[in-house]
Amino acid sequence: MGSISSILLVAGIVFGVCFLVDKVFTKTFRSQAQHQSGLSVRPNKKYGAFGLILIVVGLGAVFSGLNNDKVLLFGGGFVIVLGIALVLYYLSTGLFYDEESFIYLSFGKKSVTYHYRDIQSQQLYNAQGNLMVELYMTDGKSVHVHANMVGAYDFLDKAFSGWCAQRGIAAEDCPFHDPSNSCWFPPVSEE
Repeated sequence: MGSISSILLVAGIVFGVCFLVDKVFTKTFRSQAQHQSGLSVRPNKKYGAFGLILIVVGLGAVFSGLNNDKVLLFGGGFVIVLGIALVLYYLSTGLFYDEESFIYLSFGKKSVTYHYRDIQSQQLYNAQGNLMVELYMTDGKSVHVHANMVGAYDFLDKAFSGWCAQRGIAAEDCPFHDPSNSCWFPPVSEE
């Protein structure tokens, strides 16, 4: 019974640390209006939580490997790096949006703010059941919205209504718009 309570205690501490890191990161680095709106598209929190679990397991392996067991030492180091990568991915990927615009965050890149009218077209990709909507922007860049991210469909619906309002178009005048088939914006023209 003592080992189960120890595991539950460690799991509670790991999830608590994950929650605190997310809140501190949010308050420190996300101060724009889109961040404060409460509307976002984010990877599932399991990435951050699993990353923290891997870091703790890796640290345990490294400390166990300090007694001249190089396999545990190097394996633990690899697991720590993998855990850090998952936490960084969770903290630095997503979209934050409000009524007028959205901020796109991509792992390893600077965040970019777009208005909905900046969306030109979309391309839909389906890789083994995982849908991704790629939005092509007026600046030549693209924004990736993965269907398995939390809040993806709510964002795409809001982006379409904002796109129509900012371009002065009625939704009825958009024959391409079919959310049931993951089509919100005009398809990429094949030239």
